[in-house]
Amino acid sequence: MKAIVNVFLKAGVLDSQGKAVHHALDSLRFDEVEDVRVGKQIILKLDETDKEKAMSRVTEMCEELLANTVIEDYNIELA
Repeated sequence: MKAIVNVFLKAGVLDSQGKAVHHALDSLRFDEVEDVRVGKQIILKLDETDKEKAMSRVTEMCEELLANTVIEDYNIELA
């Protein structure tokens, strides 16, 4: 089973990397971009067939290591 974890800054947390990308896009004349938020994607290959167990374990991974839950949110997709 594969787990896809998307980690991104919570709303209201300054995204300096996103601001830098937005500025660069503006300077390249991509004026239609209103805002940029930069996150990360982590793809895990799991030795698990039970979706409920997999979701539980990946949630534990996110809470303990993959996301800084003080300033970041995450979502998990299982495939």
